[in-house]
Amino acid sequence: MSTVNCPECDAEITLEASTEVGEILVCPDCGVDLEVTSLNPAAVELAPMEQEDWGE
Repeated sequence: MSTVNCPECDAEITLEASTEVGEILVCPDCGVDLEVTSLNPAAVELAPMEQEDWGE
């Protein structure tokens, strides 16, 4: 298990042993979506925002 810091609010987030690269996590403090970009060393970055097409 490893920890990373949220790039938005700097909260410490613990990554579970089952966490995989590309997984989307939610910061427990500020609620932003984070994408796991690396496991060794552990790293996350802000997840890309999903574009809504609203049926167009």
